[in-house]
Amino acid sequence: MASVGHWQSLQQAERSESVLKSYKSHFSRFLEGAPERLHFAAHSHHAWPDVSFDAHCQAWTDAAQMIDHKWNRVFSEVIPEAQKHIARRLRLPDASSIVFATNTHEFVVRLHSALPAQANILCSDAEFHSFQRQQKRWQEAGLVTTEEVPAEPLQSFGERFIAAAEAGNHSMVYLSQVFFSSSYVVDILEELADVLKDRETLLVIDGYHAFMALPVDLSRIASRIFYIAGGYKYAMSGEGVCFMHCPPGFAPRPVNTGWFAGFEGLSDGVKQVGYSEDGQRFAGATFDPSGLYRFNAVQRWLLEQGLSVEMIHTRIRTLQEQFLDGLEARKLDLGELIPGRDAPDRGHFLTFRSERSEERCTQLDKAGVMVDSRGDRLRFGFAIYHDPEDVDALLERLS
Repeated sequence: MASVGHWQSLQQAERSESVLKSYKSHFSRFLEGAPERLHFAAHSHHAWPDVSFDAHCQAWTDAAQMIDHKWNRVFSEVIPEAQKHIARRLRLPDASSIVFATNTHEFVVRLHSALPAQANILCSDAEFHSFQRQQKRWQEAGLVTTEEVPAEPLQSFGERFIAAAEAGNHSMVYLSQVFFSSSYVVDILEELADVLKDRETLLVIDGYHAFMALPVDLSRIASRIFYIAGGYKYAMSGEGVCFMHCPPGFAPRPVNTGWFAGFEGLSDGVKQVGYSEDGQRFAGATFDPSGLYRFNAVQRWLLEQGLSVEMIHTRIRTLQEQFLDGLEARKLDLGELIPGRDAPDRGHFLTFRSERSEERCTQLDKAGVMVDSRGDRLRFGFAIYHDPEDVDALLERLS
């Protein structure tokens, strides 16, 4: 129970009105849509703050008033603001290293297009379904070979992955910062960047379960790693607003490219394919910018509320410990907690391994509780719009 004491100490050190107060009123549109529902699948889809509604309407209004000229505002105001928010959250030295796309899969495919023929990829066996499916299809087509390091046992994963990275001659090293299958936090990013001496190797970190959930500081390794994340989960901005930080000098001319990657040279035609020198070199083509409007509004709201990622993380861990304590007190067995309560940290969801996970997920859905299951894993996600009373209600329905 070491982590319980750790988080109790942290809670005492950081208890403040901002951490403990309720934020439900700021999510009224989502929560009033189904007031009887207990939404504990926040790791999959966060509710959106009310400020995002007005921002979404502003995107529509800009399109109506400006038609094609709306892109002038998107590129001169909306995108630069979003880049600055992300750079501040990740401690990046240069906001222009950020590029946007509709989804992270678009970035994965574009990164692959920058690799040599017969590329060799190193990853874990706990990557997101989108990446797993794509790299397996590349294998079937004879385009890549893949070395997968087993995620479990989790306690030795970091050591085993570093050893594989040092031993192999890889074109791409791809790794999730938080495993979707367990909420396990991978804490080897800086060490991994140090051991990859070959600048031809692309180091790609999937930070979707870390961005806006865990405090992330990329300042020391920003010149070496690609970092991918988005707004669908903890950034509370919905679909269509994903981003990638692109280190300078790596993969300057991806083969999979869209016209926004050379936007400033558009009037020159395509006699020679040119690329932006910053992160925009990985841009695609025309997209729906409304997600960026929502993202900016949510980030401004967080600043107005004085809510840092550290404070949000403290609140979520407090709710998680309340839930685990409640399970013990009620003698409710959901299966094996992965990682265990002695883990130094975890993401914003709790994972239980059990052969009954799918059955329990279905039962909870009928009881008005939204969670999810992946194979033998049952997952409960916590969010800033949850209060201790919501955890009590969840425990009652579980009982």
